[in-house]
Formats: sequence, C-alpha cells, structure tokens
Amino acid sequence: MKTRIAASVVLMAGVALGTAGCGFTATQATSIAYDASDGISGTVGELELRNALLLSDDGETANLLLSVVNLSDKAIQLNVQYEADGEKVTARETIAALTTVTLGSTDEPEIVLENIDSQPGALFPVFMQYGDETGVELLLPVLDGSLTEYSTLVPVEPKATPATTATPAATPTPTATTAP
Repeated sequence: MKTRIAASVVLMAGVALGTAGCGFTATQATSIAYDASDGISGTVGELELRNALLLSDDGETANLLLSVVNLSDKAIQLNVQYEADGEKVTARETIAALTTVTLGSTDEPEIVLENIDSQPGALFPVFMQYGDETGVELLLPVLDGSLTEYSTLVPVEPKATPATTATPAATPTPTATTAP
C-alpha cells in the first residue's frame, strides 16, 4: 500500500513538473516591452519619445508624428535633426514641463521635414536631442495617408494662388487748353 501511495506521489510530481516546467525557463511574452503601433519609441534624458513616424505621400515632404512626454519640471527644447539634400537640417520644438505633446497631430505644432527623398515604406533616420543630453537616432517608418487615422495628417502641397497683377490705370491724355 505504501509503495502505491509513493508511486502515485512521484507520478503526480512528474506530471506537475512536466506540464509547468516550460513556464519556469521560457520568457513570458507579456514581460517584453515593444512598440504596439506603427511608430517606434526612444528616450532622451527626461523626454520619452513615443510612436514616432513620418507621414508622406510624395516621399519628399513628411510630417513628423511623435508623442513627447516631458518628465522634467522645466520646459525642454527638443532638437530634431535629419539630412536633406546632403545637408543636416535641425528643427526645434519647445516641450512644456510635465506635459505630453503629440507633434504633427491636428491641434499641435507640426515639424515638416522637406527634401527627404524617402518613399512610403522606407525607414528614415532622424536624430533627436536636447541640451547636453546624449541624443538618439531613430529609424522612423515612412507611411502614406492610406490608413484613415493618418489620412488627414499627411502634409499637403499648398494650393497655388493666382498671382495678382495690377490693372493699368487710365493715363490722362494731355489736351491743349486756351488761356483766358
């Protein structure tokens, strides 16, 4: 009888370890941080950069869509640097203290990158930095406006306004007058 009980206990322990053993050594997928959206994220000092991406239909002009969380109690000027036509271009935006700002959205400031030569579907390098903090280069995905949530955020070429031309005024013609 005692051997039966001992065998049952050993068998139950073996089954329990066999079925739960994978959980002891495997990495849990929920413990891995990842970007669950279309953009990518990074951190520069006390600024958290979230869901950064570029929106462009033509591959030349792109709207930077980026949520910036300022964890500092001071306003911070974010420098966004990229290469256009072989030269480095820097755009700056001040992020108020203890706020979250989504640059490039409908109600927030836009940073429009021009002459980038990067078609939708590509990755475009953008360097972000402020003050004396070490910056971070992010390879931002370039998307077009085919997704409805981004369709209104793609930069649009300004509509050409008709040039105004002055209409010549009538010029008086001199006429001879007789003196009284």
